[in-house]
Amino acid sequence: MEQKSWRLLLLSRLPFMTRKRISQILENDPHLTDFLDWKELEWTDTLTLDTKQVTAIRQRIENTTFKRQLYEESLTYPFITIFDKSYPQSLRHIPDPPLVIYYLGNPSLFQTSPNLSVVGTRYPSMEATRVMKKLLTPIVRSKWCIVSGMAKGVDSMAHKIAIDEGHTTIAVLGSGFQHVYPKENTSLFHQLSTNHLVLSEYPPHTKPEKYYFPERNRIISGLGFATLVIEAKQKSGTMITVDQALDQGKEVFAVPGSILAKTSEGCHQLIKEGAKLITSADDILAEWQQTTRKS
Repeated sequence: MEQKSWRLLLLSRLPFMTRKRISQILENDPHLTDFLDWKELEWTDTLTLDTKQVTAIRQRIENTTFKRQLYEESLTYPFITIFDKSYPQSLRHIPDPPLVIYYLGNPSLFQTSPNLSVVGTRYPSMEATRVMKKLLTPIVRSKWCIVSGMAKGVDSMAHKIAIDEGHTTIAVLGSGFQHVYPKENTSLFHQLSTNHLVLSEYPPHTKPEKYYFPERNRIISGLGFATLVIEAKQKSGTMITVDQALDQGKEVFAVPGSILAKTSEGCHQLIKEGAKLITSADDILAEWQQTTRKS
């Protein structure tokens, strides 16, 4: 384990630490060689912390039991950081990239390409199953990796199509690995963490919270060449993922549906706003070929 990566892991697990604060520290100490020896004034000046907060941080840094437990945890729940060569290039330059990523499964999948991010409603229609098989089966047979969030509904279906076809898939969680959510996907989680790849920026003990899921969506969109939307209401977590994909400069694809269905409204709105209308796998493959020709 490289010391720089270890120090970033340690930093991320200190009390009162956020990605914003870590970024402020990195601006002052880009190689993380000095912060362990900072005095109170350096902490308060850099991060606008009060004395009690700084005391708690320094006590944690000096706690050898905590550091030993953190090391032992890393043997069960490995991690990579933005300092590591194995860190996915597709995430490195997105706004607010995850600084530490915990993972289970096959780390070689960090380097897969092309990836397609697939998102959609947790309550898909009966037709969605047929639509997804029609669109995604040729994609995974072309050795694309499917990225999604292991939620019930469209996410789970996307992962299972990749698994059934014997190809790769990546799940990005909104909780730590010790708290699989939703619990009904525990079996899927074990499949993915054994034969594929499961990621989380949240420490293993972290319970799911509502606000974690919009945060993790930037990783789902960031890992993909494009984000494919299959059934989504106009106001939903899926549309948050779309906004993040657009902020990242990624392609957005949308599948049209019935004008009578609420879960088609989001896709239709996206198409009106310029998302690529997708009716076949060839539409996706053609966009990828066009992108690779440009690069």
